[in-house]
Order: sequence, then structure tokens, then C-alpha cells
Amino acid sequence: MKIAVVTDSNSGIFEKQAKKLGVYTLPMPFCIDGRWLYEGVDLSAAEFYARQAAGAGITTSQPSPGEVTGLWEELLKTHDEIVHIPMTSALSSGCATARSLAGEYGGRVEVADNRRISLTQRQAVKDAVLLAGRGFTAAEIRRRLEEHALDASIYVTADTLKYLKQGGRVTPGAAAIGTVLNIKPVLQIQGGQVDAYAKVRGMRQAAEKMLDALCADLTGRFEGKPMHLGVAWTGSEELGRKWHRYVQTRFPKCNVQAAPLALSIACHTGPGAVGVGCFYYEE
Repeated sequence: MKIAVVTDSNSGIFEKQAKKLGVYTLPMPFCIDGRWLYEGVDLSAAEFYARQAAGAGITTSQPSPGEVTGLWEELLKTHDEIVHIPMTSALSSGCATARSLAGEYGGRVEVADNRRISLTQRQAVKDAVLLAGRGFTAAEIRRRLEEHALDASIYVTADTLKYLKQGGRVTPGAAAIGTVLNIKPVLQIQGGQVDAYAKVRGMRQAAEKMLDALCADLTGRFEGKPMHLGVAWTGSEELGRKWHRYVQTRFPKCNVQAAPLALSIACHTGPGAVGVGCFYYEE
């Protein structure tokens, strides 16, 4: 049985990476000052951050139903089944839309809501490829991914409260006080939902708070499970390299993965954010 694995660019997988992995990806649309652009196609990360810094109005959306089904129908000409892995349903209606559309394909398309985004979503895509290679059906892969949906955890801290204020996650008053006191919020993404985890003073304390939380997860609810570690960031690649090196020194026995955070998250954090996470993987 030949199975196609489909995802979206919130996974950090774009056309070049998709070809290397043997998967297919849908670019996420962004509306910037009234103009629609597609991530990884006509919108680069550098352009996104430049427009964000300039104060552009930026909103996110989901691939249109026609774009989703158009890709599916093309793939079903050469594949028996499809496993579609969108970003978490907790942050977008894209998953629900895809599930509704999949009902028209007679069980040949399975949409997995494994509640992930960014590095964790990318690992789910890799797991789906591995399971397909082992002979799992699309339905079996979907069930396996959803079984481990909550076996992932991400912690993120933002360098500025500006964009969290714009998105309504921080009140203007709290943002003003927090800026004066150099307060950094630590956010937690588990099950796809973005929640406040802690507030600390300064990026160094925020980094330590995140790493302590990660250690607690690994030795607590994820103990005994195969888990990868990863770091992510928004903005400059130099920030990403420094953060990667720092976390790698804290976990010297682990091969810490690294990748930029999805731009859909960067919309809320702005540049200069760093994150760390752990996520289940198929052995």
C-alpha cells in the first residue's frame, strides 16, 4: 500500500525539505497589509520579520479547501491513501475543515489531530513516514499519532511584550509595567494550547525556568518514553545558534534538534523569542 503524508508549513517543512523527506506540504497563507502571501513561497522569514518590525498588520489563515483537496486529488492518482497532519486544532480551524473534507474521500484520507505545531509537528510527520514504511494503514497511522498527541511539551519566552499585547494575551497596563521591570513571560504549549506558565525577570531567568520545566517533564510524565529534545527561536539565525549551543551544553548526552519557530507563533511573540521542547518519537 502506497501512502502519502501531507502537512503544512507550520511544521517548518517547506518544498525543499518535503522532497527530501518524501512528504508533501501546504504553505500557510498570511495577510500582510491586505496582501495575501504564502509562507516559503513568496514570503520568507526575513521578509516577515521586516514587515512585522515596520508595524504591518499581519493576520494568519489556513489553506483554502480547494488548495487542500486539489493536493489530495493529485496524490490519490498515485497513492492508495493519505495521512494529513495539519497544525493543532487548538490554534486553527484548519484541522476541522480538513476532517470535514476528508469525509468525501471514502476513507482514503485520514486527518490526524495530534495537537502539535512547529518542531513537534515535524516529528509527527517523520513518524508517519516511518509507520507507513512499516506497513501501517492510514487509519492506523492516524490513531498512533493521536495516541501520542499529548506526549509533547514546548516552552517559549518572548523578548518583548509588544506583540503579546497586540494579540490580546497581555493587557496594555501589564505590558507597560512588565517592560519597565524587564518581566519575561514563559508560555507553555501542550496539546496545542498556548498558556501562561510563569513570569520572571530577564531572559536568563526565563531560560532557566524553561529548562527546569523541561527536566521536570522528562523525569515526570514522560519518563520511560522515547523523547527527542529541540530548541526553536524567532528572528535571527545567530540567536538560534547561540540558544542551540546553550541548551546542548545543558543536555550534553542528547542530540538537541534545532529549527525556527513557526511564523504563526512569531505573529504573537515577535522576534527574539526562544523556546525549548521535548516530544515523543517512534523508535
